Amino acid sequence: MDRSTCKGTGKQTYLFYIHFLTFFCDDLLVLMADYSKIKEYRIPLPLTVEEYKIGQLYAVAEASKNNTGGGEGIEVLENAPYTGHAKYPDGQYTHKIFHLAQKVPAFIRLLAPKGSLEVHEKAWNAYPFCRTEYSNPYMAENFFILIDTWHKEGEGLENVHNLEGSELADRETVDIDIADNSVVSSSDYKEDEDPTKFHSKKTGRGYLVKDTWKKNEEYPKMTCYKLYRVKFKWFGLQTKVESVIFRAVWRLLTNFHRQLFCWLDKWHGMTMQDIREIEDKTKDELDEKRAKGAVCGMTEK
Repeated sequence: MDRSTCKGTGKQTYLFYIHFLTFFCDDLLVLMADYSKIKEYRIPLPLTVEEYKIGQLYAVAEASKNNTGGGEGIEVLENAPYTGHAKYPDGQYTHKIFHLAQKVPAFIRLLAPKGSLEVHEKAWNAYPFCRTEYSNPYMAENFFILIDTWHKEGEGLENVHNLEGSELADRETVDIDIADNSVVSSSDYKEDEDPTKFHSKKTGRGYLVKDTWKKNEEYPKMTCYKLYRVKFKWFGLQTKVESVIFRAVWRLLTNFHRQLFCWLDKWHGMTMQDIREIEDKTKDELDEKRAKGAVCGMTEK
């Protein structure tokens, strides 16, 4: 991949389209009781849980570079192990800022005060569990997205997040098949990121066929269960923006996991040490790309 140029225009900034819409309140008990929408996305993949751990981190690093440039994009403030958290097992903590002034639709740019389009992401990756929280100081408790993710072998678990009461009743589930090309827009489609046309030389997996690939007993199988709690409170815009958020989430998860599988031969066999070295190098590249060059990825007019 040529890292000196902007890649993925119209292909990968579903990532940014999500991130400008992500804010949360410090009081998580309030958040849990005051979200507007809750959806669980289920993404089965022909991978093991341990393979996905490597592939996801590799793909996140690549996507970050493809969406940074010209003062916009991702700034990594912290990426380090953590221990002793009150709620989450020991793991890797990351804190990032997404600089998004040119990444959002025009109606948001017109309404948003100066500085309000910098979004903070904090994640506690205690794999196979991960909690991700997005925040914006300007919106505070009026705007948030919380994501809880479990990565489990096999598929079909109905309540992996142990929801109860109104949360379980309100939850909507969405199944994503990475081999379903009918749901991918022409602007997002890339032949080299099409699981129906990719065959892994390292693992022998692929070409995937919609609906039927999960029946192939020669493939390992795991599922990402991603639970999104979303709130947007702004008079006159709540319904519209929440709709935009969930369209962007679905697009993000569909395209990201198609890429992750089609990049299998690039990351398969890597170790966590290899990934941490890539992440360190990526942080330096992101700082350099943000400081100069053109805005990368999709921008909304």
